[in-house]
Amino acid sequence: DIDDVGHKYYLELELEDVLDKDSTVNCTAEVLYHLGNKNIAPDVQFTLEGELKNTDEADNIFYNRVKSLEKELVAENIPDSHGNVPPEMEPIHLLAWVASGYVIWQNSTENTKFQLAQIKHVKQVKRTDEYLEFDYMILLHDMVSQEIIPWQMTVLWHPQHGVQVTQDSRQPKHASG
Repeated sequence: DIDDVGHKYYLELELEDVLDKDSTVNCTAEVLYHLGNKNIAPDVQFTLEGELKNTDEADNIFYNRVKSLEKELVAENIPDSHGNVPPEMEPIHLLAWVASGYVIWQNSTENTKFQLAQIKHVKQVKRTDEYLEFDYMILLHDMVSQEIIPWQMTVLWHPQHGVQVTQDSRQPKHASG
């Protein structure tokens, strides 16, 4: 407890590489949840010991595939009701996973535990620059309240510049239908 500021947690954890389950790195982190104001994201400082697998090749293959599509990519229900993600949609799923991590961080409190449950809908937005833009409607599962929360997020991505969530907003419950 830090008087009049908030609660600070010291964590030691092992991160598993999503693409290579046998590859792990140790991580230490400090997380500060601010008292009172729920609109402030927790402060996070972290250190990684080691490196995760380089994804440049897979990123470039996906980027070029999407850039070469004649029509904008559109998909829904990833994973499906059986938990399956079609192989060609795996990069779209991973991109949502990374972007939702930002949304979760920005909207977390000590009393939430959000997890990406599903992409309800994703639509590529046509752009004239080199970035790919996707408009996602995702479902976040709050493991504490067991609530399923529809959330809209607009995501920009380029293999050399990374992921950026340019806009996100919690949606009313009926928006997930």
